[in-house]
Amino acid sequence: MLTEERYRNILDILNERDAATVTELSEMIGVSASTIRRDLTVLDHDGKLRKVFGGATAINPTQGTLEDEVTVRDHLMSSEKELIAEYAAGLIHDDDFIYIDSGTTTSRLIDHISGTKATFVTNGIIHAQKLLSKGVKAYMIGGRIRPVTASVVGSEAIRCLLKYNFTKAFVGTNGIDVTAGFTTPDSDEALIKEKAIEKSFAVFVLADHSKFRRVYPVTFAELKKCCIITDKLLYGGFSDKTVIREVTS
Repeated sequence: MLTEERYRNILDILNERDAATVTELSEMIGVSASTIRRDLTVLDHDGKLRKVFGGATAINPTQGTLEDEVTVRDHLMSSEKELIAEYAAGLIHDDDFIYIDSGTTTSRLIDHISGTKATFVTNGIIHAQKLLSKGVKAYMIGGRIRPVTASVVGSEAIRCLLKYNFTKAFVGTNGIDVTAGFTTPDSDEALIKEKAIEKSFAVFVLADHSKFRRVYPVTFAELKKCCIITDKLLYGGFSDKTVIREVTS
């Protein structure tokens, strides 16, 4: 196979899948891993892809701006979310003042809370209802309601959030990328997450493995600012940027 043909095949695969490992590219194109590594180095130098540990990503990997309704997302990666949520709940202590971000995995975290004297603040409507049913001390920030995520966002929500100082924050994300960091499709959601992170002593991003190597339009934090709790880490490069806790059953 000619070099230029290999280059085209590599770029076509990355444009379709956003990311691929050296092993995957080697098997799909039918050449040795060492040849693929050399090709990736050249294409990375030419700015046609982003070379990462163990493989490569498309130069502009993106999942677009559209989001599924919260009721749809809640059924995706269900068992993985349960593992992550249960582990995260174990990090809550009685003297904590905690922010819980909107999101389906953070919502499940509340299901595992029991017998705690911690105080909670949230921007999630479903989250607030769950906290109420748990009988814990909780506050909900005010502002504009965003239906697709059942969350409160906007300038009023930001003003409300800024008066607090949290010991811990549990935050959701749509994508995690070595270079782009933590990303989400909506700028208002991103700003809420960004401010909550700034106002928290320790921040935990709850994300199943499908969130890795995905990039959405708005970055709300660099990887180094948050600890990631996930069910499994399939890709290299992330552990060099931040602390990652893999939760197994």
